[in-house]
Amino acid sequence: MDFLSENIDAGFQHLCESVFVRLCQIVGTSVQVAIRRETRDIKEMVDRRVADNDNVIEMESGSIREGFRLDGSDLDLMFWPNDHRVIFDMFQSEHYYTEDKTLILSDSSESPPGFTLLELLTPTTYRKVQSACVPMKDRLYISSSIFRQQQQSHWFPGSIGHGPCESGEVGGFEYDLAWCFACDFGPRSASWIDRCHSWPDREVVNEIVRNGCHFVPIGHSLGLHEQEEWRISFSLAEHKLVHSMNHCQFLTYGLLKIFLKEVIDKQSEETNKLLCSYHIKTVIFWVIQQNVVPLWCPQNLLAGFWVCFKLLLKWVYEGICPNFFIPENNLFLSKVHGSAQRKLFLELHGLYEKGLVCLLQSPSISSYMTNVFYNPRLSICTNEDRMISECDHDKELFNEIDRNITYTPQNLDHCIKYLHTIELMIGEPLTQYQVLMLQRITATILQSTAFTLHNMYTNTGLNKQMYIADRMSCHMLKLAARFGCISDMMYIAMFYCKTFRYREALCITDIIKVKLAQPGLMYRRRVDPERYTEAVGGQSWSTKMRQAVVYDITLNNCTCYINELTLEQQSALQNKKVALFIPLFVVLHFVEFLCYRHIDTTLAQTALEELQVLVHHDQGLYVNDLDRDISWEILGICQQMTGNLQAALYSYQQSLIQYPWHTIQNATQMRIQDLHIT
Repeated sequence: MDFLSENIDAGFQHLCESVFVRLCQIVGTSVQVAIRRETRDIKEMVDRRVADNDNVIEMESGSIREGFRLDGSDLDLMFWPNDHRVIFDMFQSEHYYTEDKTLILSDSSESPPGFTLLELLTPTTYRKVQSACVPMKDRLYISSSIFRQQQQSHWFPGSIGHGPCESGEVGGFEYDLAWCFACDFGPRSASWIDRCHSWPDREVVNEIVRNGCHFVPIGHSLGLHEQEEWRISFSLAEHKLVHSMNHCQFLTYGLLKIFLKEVIDKQSEETNKLLCSYHIKTVIFWVIQQNVVPLWCPQNLLAGFWVCFKLLLKWVYEGICPNFFIPENNLFLSKVHGSAQRKLFLELHGLYEKGLVCLLQSPSISSYMTNVFYNPRLSICTNEDRMISECDHDKELFNEIDRNITYTPQNLDHCIKYLHTIELMIGEPLTQYQVLMLQRITATILQSTAFTLHNMYTNTGLNKQMYIADRMSCHMLKLAARFGCISDMMYIAMFYCKTFRYREALCITDIIKVKLAQPGLMYRRRVDPERYTEAVGGQSWSTKMRQAVVYDITLNNCTCYINELTLEQQSALQNKKVALFIPLFVVLHFVEFLCYRHIDTTLAQTALEELQVLVHHDQGLYVNDLDRDISWEILGICQQMTGNLQAALYSYQQSLIQYPWHTIQNATQMRIQDLHIT
């Protein structure tokens, strides 16, 4: 049944509109998706501009970077050494100063389309690259399989190798980490640019070309040099293409992903691993570019879905899924063939014969479709502004800011570089979400700078310099709190505690407690919508952040905030963990305990008891599961300081059996040994 050749009647329009509304609930409205993308854009923009030549660059890719927050969406991260670059011919070497860049030549003469060998042209100081080199044809090539093994860092327990990635699960979400090499040029074989007549527009094409591509360590299973070959990755180009979709196209992409997971993959065990989300992404790219759907709008959403499904069915029948960027690269070549291909085609054809009714097999969509079937005259509002409340909008924004806000400058020079970068960005054209993100980043960098500056002049014996540094640090922390959120005041309290101004620190914690008792507080996406709207509804996001938003405390492991946590920060840093993430309420009680020990031992005991109740009995309201290792550790430190060694031992043992999110086990073991309990 070809829905494009028919007049779209009112019933079909209602069905499309109902699915559109449901997808906005599952996938997100255009505003929510924009928030997710733009906050991440700013983070990566700041990171790139601050990065030194010998740094490792991080890029988020995959569905989360595209703007999805679907159940089961995994976190995809790509890393590459900033001082290495791949080129496609020797003429491109003229663009680099080889004293600070290691050049690698792509040689695809003997590789299948989309794959290549990488020849090391200039010396490298990167040990893992050196050890991955193998001699071939009187030249030195970087073996993808050896490099992949070398980079297996096992960041989290239970991680395994999966294709070019290190994969695993932590805190309920799955992740893929891939080390790769960057290239500032597009491959000669990428013919897709010549097809760009209607989509994407020329500006997007030019940006993709300027951004180049990457090479991930995996060879083609049918290639001559599988163990040495690298796959050309267009991850950056892909999320640029996805970002250039209109919202109806993006929701259609989301519907295809849901349909794959909830319907296609449920057909049989034999076929449920043959298709993946990358095939779905390839389908939607081709359909949009071929301009088969004349109008992508809510009333036509299912027509777009059906065109994509028919193209997927055709590809499975033919056994050919052409890569969007290099069509000669058949993405089905090593998986969709033989009896499995025939069975998958029959399953998809069975769904096709049912027409759009096959969507009723999707638990996420079916009830909304059924509602329209039973109520054909149902009036459906597709106005996105009326689908999401002000509170939900704000919740999305502040949550996305929180997930992108980890910044860990390593020294004062690095702090200054961050601040200078932010200063230059203030004058650039930014969206309203990006301005708020930049404001939050500024607060974070000021906090790191304040403590870094103080630590530099501690115990120098230079009183005047110490006094000046102290005044500057205090000023930066107060400035950060002025345009930050409620929890940013906690850094002032920590600074006063660190500099022996215990009463001033306690004054700050008292103010924080009053603010935390206010109705309508937004903490970890938890908020009473009515009270939140009553408290700050209609005000600017900057005002809302100052008056109603609470985040947990992040300690940059390159600087000391609380002397009693030095051991934990050093342990984490040795394991390449750049920060400690501590629940706000744990830090609050911890600082109160440390201060009251010098003022009122009774109140110190009260603070300790409140901390103990929180750590022992909290059910995830204030102490996240991933933060339980550091929370038990802090409780143990306090108990050890009071001389309650048995209780401290129990707390340290509890810390050791939690998920090792902060990699502080070495510190915990040292503290247990210091107890001298046999």
